[in-house]
This record gives sequence, C-alpha cells and structure tokens, in this order.
Amino acid sequence: MPSDQTQNISTVLTAYFAVIGIIMVLSIIFSIVIYWRIFSKAGYSGALSLLMFVPIANIVMLCVLAFAEWPIYQELNMLRQQVAMMRGPQFPPPQTPYPPSQDGSQYPQNPQYPQYPQQNQYRQG
Repeated sequence: MPSDQTQNISTVLTAYFAVIGIIMVLSIIFSIVIYWRIFSKAGYSGALSLLMFVPIANIVMLCVLAFAEWPIYQELNMLRQQVAMMRGPQFPPPQTPYPPSQDGSQYPQNPQYPQYPQQNQYRQG
C-alpha cells in the first residue's frame, strides 16, 4: 500500500474514533444527569448517580430505588401526620346514595351533591 493511502485510512479511522469517543462521553454525561435527577427527586443524594457506573452497585441501587421507601415519602408521611394532629379528629363526609337515573344507566345525569344540615347563622330577635 502506498504511504498516501495508508495516511488517508489512518485519518479516516482517527476521525471515526474521535466521533465515537465524543458520542460516548456525551451519553455518559447524559446518563449521569438523568440518574442525578431521579435520585434527587426520590430524596437521595444526586451523587449516588455515579454508582450507576459501578457494575454490582448499579443493580443494588436500582433495587433500592424500586423497593425501599424513599426519603421524600417519609417526609411527606411525617408532614401529613403533623397536619392531622393539628386538625384533630376528622370525620368522613356524609355518604349520599345516588338514585337510579331515568335511562337505567348506573350513574345519574346530573351530579348529586351531599346534603349537609343547615345551621342558622343569623338569629332573629
């Protein structure tokens, strides 16, 4: 092979591997960003996304995401309990059965609102 042809092939291969390398680096950065957001939204540290590139740790972290209770839900449940304690005992809203509709369908045509007892707010006298 002439030297000129060898140089052309090496130039093409270098350009090819450079493009492949850039694509790989961009896909790794994109993966880190995606996993960082997932871990952050779940309530974990975003830096755990770097464990997704460690061979056994990535499986463990996916299992943690799938089966463990996320810190964000723990905080949400704690806040809900605090609000419930401040409000006191809550009673369920009254249940009103829906009368059957005229056309025989299961649901009525117009919405049926629950009827609450009326309190006399204005006293006469």
